[in-house]
Amino acid sequence: MSAPKTEVWSVGVCLYDYVTALDFAGPVELLGFLTPKRIAQKVAPLHKNGASLFTKVAFEIDYLSVSLNPVVPDSGPRLVPTQLYSTEKQYDILLVPGGSGGHPKGVPKELLEFLKRQAPKARYVLAVCTGSWVLAATGLLDGKRATTAKDSFIETKETTSKAIEWVPKARWVVDGNYWTSSGVTAGANMAYAFLVHIEGKEVAEALRGAIELSLKDADDDEFAEFFGLV
Repeated sequence: MSAPKTEVWSVGVCLYDYVTALDFAGPVELLGFLTPKRIAQKVAPLHKNGASLFTKVAFEIDYLSVSLNPVVPDSGPRLVPTQLYSTEKQYDILLVPGGSGGHPKGVPKELLEFLKRQAPKARYVLAVCTGSWVLAATGLLDGKRATTAKDSFIETKETTSKAIEWVPKARWVVDGNYWTSSGVTAGANMAYAFLVHIEGKEVAEALRGAIELSLKDADDDEFAEFFGLV
């Protein structure tokens, strides 16, 4: 019997000026082990001592923006997009990071229109930090539970739809195919849980060990109390 075939899913990472690079770099550091090229090369940690872990999914990752000009992040080097928001390509996974520009009035309207067009057909939508605030502006979170960065939690809740149930104490929240996380580093914890959901614990644990990511539960949120939300 032949081995099961790994399915290739496309990932669209949404960039804009004054995005926080770690918001998407944390999740991508995990997902990036599972690109077709790295799987084919049998790189560690998926390949050890002549044995390979089977992965159900491989991720092809695009970085989208309004143009192919470099994007200015909150900190760090400029980021080079690989695809435009005007693309007709449908993505399996959308990843929306936050940042100081990560609010409805800060992101380009092309991003909001892209999300409205893409999300209904996407397998999963992931948002990190104030990326949830961006999602909320599109109406995509109406009727759902979600969380966001705790330092802007109150403002986000007060300026978005009353149809959203904002969860103050959560490292991340899952509602159907929507995954939203608290601020910045929480994105990597959410991505680990997402990999457990998609690939199973053996693969997720191998990747977590490779980047030495400490485990956190979904409700392990010290910053809700830090910012007086509970």
